[in-house]
Amino acid sequence: MPPSTDRVRARLLEGIERELPGAVALRHRLHADPELAHAERRTSAALAEQLPGARAAAGTGLIARVGAQDAPAVAVRAELDGLPVRERTGAQFASAGETMHACGHDVHMAALVALTRAAAGLGEELPAPLLAVFQPSEEAYPSGALELTQGALREERLAAVVAAHVHPELQWGSVGLDAGAVNASCDAVLITVEGEPTHGAYPHLGSDPILALSQIVVSLHAQVGRRVDPLAGASLTVGVIAGGSAENVIPASASARAAIRAHRPGDREILRTMVREVAEGTAAAHGCRARVELQPGEPALENDPAVVERARALLSEAGLQRAPEWRSCGSDDFAFFGALAPLAMAFVGLEGAEGFHSRPLHHPELLVPDAAVAAVARVQALMYLAGAG
Repeated sequence: MPPSTDRVRARLLEGIERELPGAVALRHRLHADPELAHAERRTSAALAEQLPGARAAAGTGLIARVGAQDAPAVAVRAELDGLPVRERTGAQFASAGETMHACGHDVHMAALVALTRAAAGLGEELPAPLLAVFQPSEEAYPSGALELTQGALREERLAAVVAAHVHPELQWGSVGLDAGAVNASCDAVLITVEGEPTHGAYPHLGSDPILALSQIVVSLHAQVGRRVDPLAGASLTVGVIAGGSAENVIPASASARAAIRAHRPGDREILRTMVREVAEGTAAAHGCRARVELQPGEPALENDPAVVERARALLSEAGLQRAPEWRSCGSDDFAFFGALAPLAMAFVGLEGAEGFHSRPLHHPELLVPDAAVAAVARVQALMYLAGAG
């Protein structure tokens, strides 16, 4: 890269180091007081204190611009919301309520504040304006990312949109950074089966929606492996089943809620069709009727090859290395930003970090180490520079 860009990169990383003590303190504050999607008011206020001039967007969200006003910017995104999880980490700064930052969002926010403040020290020297985007509601619908693409960011000129996300399955010091689909699309499904109620001692006088629904659940899981190429990423999870009120009564209805995920758009449509066919056909075979309601979610997250290639070349400058190729059937509404500009998300490894006890994302005992604030901020900086070209 040109020498001038090398100097900017070095100064940006040095600026982040100076901001880290305040960023770690902010992380503790955010972690101790998480808020659910679309209600992140105290979270937003805490961030605004650190980012003078930030403007509100998408309700509780914030946007802060650094650098020239008349050039395409690189947007760097962090998420505001927590999860409806009771924390069990035992940390001094743990949340005491029923909400928890169990996906690293507190770390992402603190890191982006450090990067934004460091970038402000460079001002017009930046290769492109930096647009810090603090997005509400990543964990729940309506999607905060979709609201931003249709609202506050719609008129912005963007060269790229980038992000970094912690992940406990990758090694500490490594970064998952691959082109193409790295996360899956995700759609929510509600299946309602209606039967004919009767006494449990006389099942022949009714139609059992619980039995029909049980067969539907088993068949759906089996059919994923028969409808989608096994070399492609796809999954289905039935996370909620409800029905009945007594053990000796066959009820009138039963329901299930599921999530379907796919890396390829064609497979997404196959799974949508499959759910309807299996539910309706299986229910009919049991003398019942099935109704399927689908709530479309985010598309697959497709990392831009050019941004990924440039970011990989910068990893060693921040003391990081590329992780082995890594993709998952996780989903993230960050994918909606692809409608505005090329996008790329990097995954920052946690496994093996000092003091880190390995737990999956969304687990009540997941405690991302403070050292990850620095790691995420550095990766956000490299992704920003890669997005700038």
